[in-house]
Amino acid sequence: MAQRHPDPTDPRSGHAGPAPTGDTLAGYLRAQATEFLRALRLHRETGSGANGPDGSADAARALRRSARRVSASLHTFQSLLDAEWSDAMRPELAWVSGTLAMEHAYTARLERLLTALHRLSGSTALPSQGPVPAAGRPAAGPRTPPAPGAERGNLTVGAAKAGALLDRQLTLARTRAHSTALQALGSSRFHAVADRVAVLASEVPLTATATATDLRPLAAAAEDRLRDAVTALPLITAGNPYNAAALIHGLAPDTAPHPQDAPWHQVRLLLRLHRYAREAVRGEGTGETAADPRLRAAGLALNRHRDASEAAAAAAQAARTPRIAPATAYALGVLHADQRHEVEAARFAFQQAWQEETVCAS
Repeated sequence: MAQRHPDPTDPRSGHAGPAPTGDTLAGYLRAQATEFLRALRLHRETGSGANGPDGSADAARALRRSARRVSASLHTFQSLLDAEWSDAMRPELAWVSGTLAMEHAYTARLERLLTALHRLSGSTALPSQGPVPAAGRPAAGPRTPPAPGAERGNLTVGAAKAGALLDRQLTLARTRAHSTALQALGSSRFHAVADRVAVLASEVPLTATATATDLRPLAAAAEDRLRDAVTALPLITAGNPYNAAALIHGLAPDTAPHPQDAPWHQVRLLLRLHRYAREAVRGEGTGETAADPRLRAAGLALNRHRDASEAAAAAAQAARTPRIAPATAYALGVLHADQRHEVEAARFAFQQAWQEETVCAS
């Protein structure tokens, strides 16, 4: 019998040695399923304990992380998995991850906006009527404040009321998201998902040919989709210090998401799929420490882009509140413009990180 030689290593996969196959994927999925079950147990143990809020937040974050990785792997390597099972599992995992993410998103958005108001108004205290909750996302970096004079006075006067308005709106949204998450975790739908994940922790429904199929072409296809999406981005515009077109419709009556942002959000999702595919090919249990520094920098820039985009939308939505004072509306308008500046800065940061990644890969 002729000796079988391993396939050449795909330099983009970072995998050395024999070709990773469906067995490698099965090990990765079992590890992520185990992480999901461990986080679920932690959430149940800490939910009503003395340190419940912090423990529950950490557990919810771990649940989201493992659910995203399993769902992404089912998407990228769907041809190696039972189609009926995969098609039924993916939307349920997306529902779990999305539902658990909302409370954290509103908390971080409120902190970002109040911190920006504080910075822009030059006040000595955050312009809020109550304490600002902790959040896991970093606040926006320093920006050049508005010119002194009447504008500064109007901004300072309106900042407190704008902060109070944002505090009321986003705290209400966060409370509703918290209730929704609690209801979801106690629902029969979630228990069904947990049962399926428990089965996945011991048995992965691979196809008959999966154990002989190389994972690297499928992972390379995920990378190609990412590169195609990045190529379609207006990176030349992102290199400009200011994109005035991004503000034209910011405070218009139309509440639809900003049309410029959608391609960038899509690239963020594709970058995540690419990262998780690399993890699966390498058989890594987690990518938090092993991720390529350049990919991590690009991902952080896109996260910052998403945060600033959503914060700008929240400021614009608050500015549409009926019968608010002119000073309040002015402060919210300045805040909206500031966050759109942050969007542009994040696009530029992604451009720099991606160009470095492309040069190093060539």
